[in-house]
Amino acid sequence: MRIGIDIGGTFTDFVLFDETTGEYQTRKTLSTPQDPAEAVLTQLSRLKLQLGNCKSSIVHGSTVATNALLERKGAITALVTTEGFRDLLEIGRQNRPDIYDLFSRRLPALVPPELRFEVPERVDHRGNPIQPLDLTSFDALVAQLTTAGVISVAVSLLFSFLYPEHENVIAARLRKAGFFVSASNEVLPEFREYERTSTTVVNAYVSPVLDRYLARLAQESGIIDFRVMQSNGGSIGISQARREAVRCVLSGPAGGVVGARYVAAAAGVDQLLTFDMGGTSTDVSLCSGDIQITTESNIGGLPIRIPVIDIHTVGSGGGSIAYVDTGGALRVGPESAGADPGPVCYGRGGQRATVTDANLILGRLPADHFLGGQMMLDGSTAEAALTNLAQEADLSPRPGLTLAQTAALGVIEVVNAHMERALRVISVQRGHDPRDFTLVSFGGAGGLHAVDLARSLNIPRALIPPNAATLSAFGMLATDVIKDYVRTVMCSGDTPYPEIETLIAPLVTRGQADIVAEGIPAAKVIIERLLDMRYRGQSYELMVPLTANFGDDFHLAHAYAYGYAEPTMPVEIVNVRVRAIGSLSRPPLTPLALGHSDPSQALLDRRPVVLTGEIAELPFYDGQALRPGHQLQGPAVVIHPDTTIFIGPGDELMVDAYKNLVVDVKSGM
Repeated sequence: MRIGIDIGGTFTDFVLFDETTGEYQTRKTLSTPQDPAEAVLTQLSRLKLQLGNCKSSIVHGSTVATNALLERKGAITALVTTEGFRDLLEIGRQNRPDIYDLFSRRLPALVPPELRFEVPERVDHRGNPIQPLDLTSFDALVAQLTTAGVISVAVSLLFSFLYPEHENVIAARLRKAGFFVSASNEVLPEFREYERTSTTVVNAYVSPVLDRYLARLAQESGIIDFRVMQSNGGSIGISQARREAVRCVLSGPAGGVVGARYVAAAAGVDQLLTFDMGGTSTDVSLCSGDIQITTESNIGGLPIRIPVIDIHTVGSGGGSIAYVDTGGALRVGPESAGADPGPVCYGRGGQRATVTDANLILGRLPADHFLGGQMMLDGSTAEAALTNLAQEADLSPRPGLTLAQTAALGVIEVVNAHMERALRVISVQRGHDPRDFTLVSFGGAGGLHAVDLARSLNIPRALIPPNAATLSAFGMLATDVIKDYVRTVMCSGDTPYPEIETLIAPLVTRGQADIVAEGIPAAKVIIERLLDMRYRGQSYELMVPLTANFGDDFHLAHAYAYGYAEPTMPVEIVNVRVRAIGSLSRPPLTPLALGHSDPSQALLDRRPVVLTGEIAELPFYDGQALRPGHQLQGPAVVIHPDTTIFIGPGDELMVDAYKNLVVDVKSGM
């Protein structure tokens, strides 16, 4: 039994794949924010009773590292750096997030000034030591760290990516003294001092937290084969995840993108926008043939230079709280009701209206079918909360609607505007035409908003998988083992191909060995060789494959990304990269034969639903009873045990061979 687990802000999802029968099962339970392991261990103990002695493996995506970073609840961390550079974290790039905000304030650095320490040493820009490492005061440094209660130490010395010896000596001594240590040449041996230091500090800050969490899970679950989802779309062993938690800060959303691409590829779609709307946030990404990887991510205002899937996140989810700002405008999010107390309609003590409450009052979310009927939603409390919101906003009821329904429509319009902007960021603002893509929607709340968003952006088609609510957990079962390596070389673009192969060879050897050490046969190891290149004088690089024509490939990539190329300009190779991939078997997606188009056998009943300006009796369909070939015309609502899909007027839905709901969206133009 292979188990994928995804912890979200509101729900924790499980997908079980039985390799002997080829069958899937899903579980969805409320998350336990005060102790994320509690929801996982409780569900695993129940599964043990069901599975008996069945051999099990887990791939787990967790928000533990992410939350520790965003909420500033990581380990007490110190920084050890080269003499004269203790304020590097504070200086950063001197960028202002809001350049016209006269009162803008940067978030404080993860390491306060009193926990930043300097050591006498110096290496030049070519990696030659010009001042030996002086450790005469090292014992005093250890005493200071101990007195301050430091748990974790980041070590980032100047040019250590070229000459790591000084860093390694310090790291070894600190580990011997009992500290958790992150050395920059181990985490990110790459140039740009600020980004390298920031990434190393983030790793030092969150790794002890994830280490404790994963150690407890592994011990109490009793499952030996335990892997962790990375932000780059691959999984790694639990031991590496405990040392390098920075690689897992976007593990849940990454699983969703992998799952969406896998499902879409089976359905014949290779140009897709992924739309993952959960209870707390919405994550969007673009796949143009393949998943897009970036090394320029920024989380919580902190640059992280490791390769991650290019995902844009906004604080809009089913639990996002609606409120009236000081100017009297209706706003939604980013604050979320989460799992505890959750939306008002959960009946767990929530007082402020959320997006879920709005969908319930509009009739789009049936109160008696939530989580397959296991959790009844309270419409009366949600209506009261939305009525209060309308009164705060000084709204007048729209013709034919109550005050609560009027407020609910406003909440949906506002949250859709937020999510539409997010989709524009990763498509229109990067030169892509949304009309060329299919919107692949998943997450528990995504189906209620996906079709309207597609209409707003003129996306012609939306695809909602049958396991949409747990697709992130499913995606974790479809991942390979992936390890990324980088080395800064700073050489001319005229460097002969054999010389570059020589430079990259140590990374290739290391990648192959590390993947084999994970228990994967050498025959299933794939090595991708990559270069970071730029025109001389530029500040940022483009990543291109290492081929015999890498120079021409760079010019083409530059023209695609920026609209122009300058083949006569000198080119630099900044970094060489290796992506080592250990291929794992994926759970199969088996197509079914298409049947008749009449969906009447899946019709549950007809219920009143608030559309844009009227209330209409809409058909509600049982999603599990819909079969390949069935077709229906919107407006309509399709109910699955763990998600609900709203189809707008004029939209046409067809169930494909994989039981995906494929919606041809009526243009909003």
